[in-house]
Order: sequence, then C-alpha cells, then structure tokens
Amino acid sequence: MTSELISTDQVLDALEAEAIGILRETAGAFKNPVVLYSVGKDSSVLLELVKKAFAPAPIPFTFLHVDTTFDPHEMIEFRDAIAIELGLNLVVHVNPEGANGEVTPWTHGVQEYTRIMKTIALRQALDAGGYDAAIGGARRDEERSRSKERVFSLREPGHRWEPRNQRPEMWRTRNTSLTEGQTMRVFPLSNWTEVDIWRYIRREKIKLVPLYFAKPRRSIIRDGQVIVLDDDRMPLLPGEVPQDRIVRFRSLGCYPVTAAIESTAATIDELVAEMEAARISERAGRLIDGDREDSMEAKKTEGYF
Repeated sequence: MTSELISTDQVLDALEAEAIGILRETAGAFKNPVVLYSVGKDSSVLLELVKKAFAPAPIPFTFLHVDTTFDPHEMIEFRDAIAIELGLNLVVHVNPEGANGEVTPWTHGVQEYTRIMKTIALRQALDAGGYDAAIGGARRDEERSRSKERVFSLREPGHRWEPRNQRPEMWRTRNTSLTEGQTMRVFPLSNWTEVDIWRYIRREKIKLVPLYFAKPRRSIIRDGQVIVLDDDRMPLLPGEVPQDRIVRFRSLGCYPVTAAIESTAATIDELVAEMEAARISERAGRLIDGDREDSMEAKKTEGYF
C-alpha cells in the first residue's frame, strides 16, 4: 500500500471515529432521537456508521424518510429492501396535503412544492414522533449555509434555525441541553467532504442506489439540465422529446427537480476518480436550492433539514 493510500485511510479512520463518537453521544444525551434517512449516499454512510457505533447490539434509533411521492422508484425499492434486510424501525411520512398527487413542482412551483412536501412534511413527522433530536447526513462542504452549522445544531420552537443562537463547540465540548420546545439536529458527517464519502463507500463496500452509476436513462434536456423521467407524470414542453442518455446522479431527490449528469462512470472506482477531479458543486443540479444565494438558509430557518 502506498503512502498516499495510507494517508487516505488515516483520514477516513479519523472521520469514522469522530462520527461514531457523535452518534454514541446523541444516544446518551437525548430521550427520543431519530435518523433522517434520505436513501442517498450520505444516508448510506450514516447508516453504516450507526451499525458500527452500536454493534453487536441492535440499532437503537428509529429511521425516518420524508416521502414527497416523487422520489425515483429505484430509491423507494432500495429503501424498503434495506429496511427489511437490517430490520430497521422505518417510519415513512407523506404530507397529507400532497398525498393525493395535487401538489407538484409544475402546479405549485419548485419552491412552494418543496416547502409543502419537504419542510412542512418534516416538521409534521418530527412532531408526530415526539423526536427531540434528528440525526442527518448533511455536510458543511455542500454549500454556504451548511458551513454555519454546528455538529449539534439547535432548533427553536417550530423547528426554526437561528444562526445567532448556535452554541460554541470548542475542543469538541458540546452543550446538548434543551429547554421547552427546543430540539436538536445532529450532523455526524459535518467534517466529511463529498470525496471522503465516496472513498469510504468504496473502502467499506457500502450498498448504494443504482442511480449513482451511469447507464442509459430516459431523459429530456430542460433549461440546460438533464431530467430523468422516472414515470409519465411530468408534463413535457413543446419540442421536448425523451431519449436515452448515458447519465448518473451526484445527488438524489425528487426526479422532476434533481438533474442528472452525463457520465460514463459505471463502477465505484470510475466514480471515485471522477469525483476526485470534479470542480462543480454536487448541488448544482438541485433545482430546489433556487437561484438566490440565501435560498437554502431561508428554507432552514423555516425548518428544512
């Protein structure tokens, strides 16, 4: 093994140890924590770390998936298969307002659709479960507002994020106490980068949704973005003709608002090599982030993850 590979393993070992410590601290500090399971690459790494943190004991956390009804079918199939394989206590929540299919990105607009089916739905699910801590796979390198997050990120009543109220975390000393109405968001992967995630997935041989790997997929080009058509619900604009393109996803989400990228990376080694050379943010294809610099921060203030 070369010195470069040894160095990479040392980095991954340190990140793994930090995340496992955070998970164990969360289990001890809160009465009813829940893991937010989006089914993507970060959630898959988080699940692996949860397993390691408490092995050989059973996983002590409930898992929560907020289903917008527009996640690609491969994500839902993968979610259900993993839940059965590992015996997860999985809660799936859909905002009743959109359960009838009448709330969509094209009827309500991307931002309002996201507010109803993601932000409000998440608040509903957390309140219904009485969870005092929500553990997620967000990383500080994703975009600017994420970089302001603490590992233990305080939420005020109503799940509001107030950046000025966040507590100092010096020398890994953390204040996990809560007052009436407050909850906590916990981010064990805060210090990981996208490349760290992919290197860890390769090293640990973590199962992933096949959408991350390139293959021909039925898609259109809209506003310069590749949109994979998972079903026939999305209205096509004049001149849009679906065709097969060899693409994959860097980030997963609702198919009408999450663009794919043209790529030939069909194996984990090819994918890691591609990510090591990437210079564009993984969220460049997330239409829900909007075109305002403060878009994500505004969503988080309302309770978005």
